[in-house]
Amino acid sequence: MSNIRLFYPENLSINLIGKLNKDQSKYLCSVMRLKINQEFSLFNKSGEWKTKILSTNEGIVEFKVQNQLRQPNSEREIWLVFAPIKSNYFNFMIQKATEIGVTKFIPIITERTIVRKINEERLYKIVTEASEQSNRLTVPSIEKIQTLEKFLENNKNLNLIFGDLNTENKQIKLIDASKPICVLIGPEGDFSENERLKILNFTNVQSIKLNNNILRSETAVISSLSIINYLIN
Repeated sequence: MSNIRLFYPENLSINLIGKLNKDQSKYLCSVMRLKINQEFSLFNKSGEWKTKILSTNEGIVEFKVQNQLRQPNSEREIWLVFAPIKSNYFNFMIQKATEIGVTKFIPIITERTIVRKINEERLYKIVTEASEQSNRLTVPSIEKIQTLEKFLENNKNLNLIFGDLNTENKQIKLIDASKPICVLIGPEGDFSENERLKILNFTNVQSIKLNNNILRSETAVISSLSIINYLIN
């Protein structure tokens, strides 16, 4: 069977007949050159399913689900709160964070944030493709961009892991398994001292120094998520 995996947001079940969207159909037929009766897989939170092509009328793939390959699995909630950065580094950061296991992205505006808008459509495409390629069964959710203050005010029940240049702490203590793990990484110019104090006053926050060197934002994200992933797995 082909190892081609595509995310399908609607319900999947044995013998289901459905259609892919235009971009996915083009990918299967023009890029991967699959033909009628050849197989690929579809996945979402219901699991992963073996599927075959029934027809390719007018460039749209009609498929039939044959059987289930993987059952849904429970995922630990890992959130990434971050200030947007310049495009190339930003795309790389989002892709790698998805591969590592982030389940929710929360972009924030801080006092020193330079990039203040994000292309949500482009961001969704990146996390979808990264999920397809990394063998995940889910695609991370993406929240609307918001201020740091709004995030702190509206999200109280978290394990907040704060990448802090000014702390000497280099260890993460025990994490409450009943709460999402939320990694908070600052903008390219770091948080202001006022913002840092607000974060440190947050309930159940742990600040951690990721490295003795000053890290780029995307490096800090990958480093912190790797540490979290190691601890919970």
